[in-house]
Amino acid sequence: MKIDTLGVQAFIAVADRGSFQGAADALHVTQTAITQRLRKLEDFLGVTLIERTTRSIALTEIGRDFLPQARRLLGELADALVEIRETGIVRRGDVSIACVPTVGVQYLPRILQAYSARYPHNRIRILDHASSAVVEAVLRREAEFGINIAGERHPELASVPLTEDRYVLICHEDHPLAKRRRIAWKQLQPYPLIFAGEVSGNRVLLDQALKASHLALRSFYEVQRSSTAVGLVAQGVGAAVVPRLAIQKGAYPTVRMIELTHPVVSRTLALVARKTGHLSPAAQALYDMILEQATLAR
Repeated sequence: MKIDTLGVQAFIAVADRGSFQGAADALHVTQTAITQRLRKLEDFLGVTLIERTTRSIALTEIGRDFLPQARRLLGELADALVEIRETGIVRRGDVSIACVPTVGVQYLPRILQAYSARYPHNRIRILDHASSAVVEAVLRREAEFGINIAGERHPELASVPLTEDRYVLICHEDHPLAKRRRIAWKQLQPYPLIFAGEVSGNRVLLDQALKASHLALRSFYEVQRSSTAVGLVAQGVGAAVVPRLAIQKGAYPTVRMIELTHPVVSRTLALVARKTGHLSPAAQALYDMILEQATLAR
């Protein structure tokens, strides 16, 4: 049902001013416009709200009953419009984003702290998913935007590169390779490794890089999350290949990180959002801060 706000506004103005001319002056329109708006409202409601004579006007009984409801209607509408406008101006609201889990370990925390300091009332919901699930969450509008491993571009998504993240070897301090600073991939062949599982977006990149270099490694354990690999390494289960961002500095004192060379393999993390979508003001503010951080880091 279409709400005739102009008619309601004209009715309240006539009731308050006691005349059509007074209402016209208050609303900065002609008396004819006031008459037409009121008549249109009465025709829509099927009742008479104001009795008119050549010398005076008076509210009908229905008009008197409707007046407080009309005031409340316009008041609530005005409050809603002000709230929406202020939300846009101060970028207030809740934000849902999706990201691959390692992004939440080192990359996002400082940005989120800065965002929360600037917008303390905004709540952030983080969906930590595998890379393919990040794309699906954005497409299904479960998240306003996401951060995932750059790969094949989806036709409905816009992608902006953020940072390069190298793959490294991690091992326990008692591991035979623990004293190495860097090591070539082929030197890992004698050792059983903790490796990314089939579902992980990291696995595709690693398989492609190793195949191009004619390398085959012994994957003794497979995990879907790099955090699981880090936990296993910390307990001395084995060595693991993980993205550098998966290692939180100081979190695991017994874990050593070793650079992998020949070849150097890295992944690109990218911001993804729907091409036809419009971010809420709160989400746009966070999106802009992430882009700004990426620009400063280059």
